[in-house]
Amino acid sequence: MTARTTRTTVGAVGWRRTPVIAVGSLGAALLAGGGLTFSRPDVIGIGLPLALTAVWAVWGRPRDGETTVTLRAEAADIDEPLVRTTADIELAAEWAQVAVEQEGRRTGLADVRPGSGALRARTRLQHSGPVELLALTVRGTAMDGAWVTAPGPRSSIVWNAAPGARRAERLPVAARLGGLHGTHEGRRLGQGGDFHDIHPFVLGDELRRVDWRATARAARRPGELLVRRRNALSESSVVLAVDTAEELGTAVAAWGTTDPDRSGVTSLDLAREAAMSVATAAIESGDRVAYHALSPGGQSVPSGGGRRQLALVRASIAATGKNEDTSYRRSPIIPPGSVVFVLSTFADGVAARLATGWRAAGHAVVAVDVLPAPDTARLTREQRVALRMLLAERADILAELRGAGVQVIAWAQDDVDVALRVAAVLQERFRAVRP
Repeated sequence: MTARTTRTTVGAVGWRRTPVIAVGSLGAALLAGGGLTFSRPDVIGIGLPLALTAVWAVWGRPRDGETTVTLRAEAADIDEPLVRTTADIELAAEWAQVAVEQEGRRTGLADVRPGSGALRARTRLQHSGPVELLALTVRGTAMDGAWVTAPGPRSSIVWNAAPGARRAERLPVAARLGGLHGTHEGRRLGQGGDFHDIHPFVLGDELRRVDWRATARAARRPGELLVRRRNALSESSVVLAVDTAEELGTAVAAWGTTDPDRSGVTSLDLAREAAMSVATAAIESGDRVAYHALSPGGQSVPSGGGRRQLALVRASIAATGKNEDTSYRRSPIIPPGSVVFVLSTFADGVAARLATGWRAAGHAVVAVDVLPAPDTARLTREQRVALRMLLAERADILAELRGAGVQVIAWAQDDVDVALRVAAVLQERFRAVRP
């Protein structure tokens, strides 16, 4: 499967002279003057081509026009970390000078001929989520550099890298199940579930549900029929709430920087992986899934089910990145009786307050801790003390969540599937004893 994206940028072209014309004219004048002074016609002949070239460059000003840069990115597979980018440059010039940036860093200059496939690049992705694959700033040159254009607008293309997904065999379910098309044992009468009871036949019951053995054994009067009733299989409402206010990597020394080479696996990498894993498992179980980024203006997908919903959630997860506006976290609307997965580092307590509020409203809440195992190399003594204080405050927040009835799962651990199964069993017990 090939994933593609295209971005086109158009900018006006205005030509201006360069010092090349002045240097050529000055060189021709010096050669002519030297030839006349020393009576050397051969020297004058050497300067003649320079003079003609300078005159031709002055009178041969290129016409103004437009620069069109089209960037195309594609991957051989949707999960392939290697992405190829192709740049098409349409410009009425002999050559195009291109300033190339990859992943937000200047990588160099290139001189290319305008046309289709003028520049090709390959990027091996280190993280999931949105990443700027390639950014170009183009200017044209003509008449061997005698005329150049002003640098055009910066053209860039962003690739939303989809995360991987772990296999989750079982998930916690909502305290209140709905619908009649899920895979979870409900409490309402329906079809597909376990045995509920034997009941006298009433209007609306199907004849194929008649239990003839029970009728022959327990019917109280002639003509009475008894039917075997079952529980309905219902669906759970799953809500994924991702905190995008922070992105903390494995290397603590790189916290606060944007260098993808130094950070290692980040908290948002784990959050996107966890969200994709939970969404995939929930959709496969016939549940409904909603996705919300808690930052203002963040990605949001309303509740739904099926393969189309999974594709929408996957695209939104891939487009979720760090949000610079950390003034507050928005609280999305949660369907009644949902199970809410809150994915955060829980470093500042804001996401924890939202989780506690949803738990108090009657929702089943699972706090997914996405902080990677910290690497404390290259830390000063003061930085180590600050890290211990931060981790101690975070431990208090997680303890308060457990005390409020919120189940806490650390996604960085290897046996996260076991933790999800334990959480599912605890939720089933809660539903069993709930009146």
